[in-house]
Amino acid sequence: QVHLVESGGGLVQPGGSLRLSCAASGSIFSITSMGWYRQAPGKERELVAIISGGRSKYADSVKGRFTISRDNAKNTVYLEMSSLKPEDAAVYYCNAGILRDFKAGPVDYWGQGTQVTVSS
Repeated sequence: QVHLVESGGGLVQPGGSLRLSCAASGSIFSITSMGWYRQAPGKERELVAIISGGRSKYADSVKGRFTISRDNAKNTVYLEMSSLKPEDAAVYYCNAGILRDFKAGPVDYWGQGTQVTVSS
């Protein structure tokens, strides 16, 4: 079994910064991609940032403010968030595409989410 565990969420004031972490563990051959999604109440889950093969992509709404990075040796992905806005408030979910063996392609795994609240 593969598990993804997020950490680093919490309460931050507008304009503040926060760093999220997500560590994958379990039976893993390799990880093809890792990323962050978020979902605010009443809204669809949306991609925030993803890193795969050394290439990163960001949602337009977070470009210049968020940075995704990855420690491959530790199977960990980070999301550094700065200049946070109230509209950034959401539950942030870690996602990873993981290869278990050579017989199939990667399978998506999700963390349980970590709450980010942006408020005065």
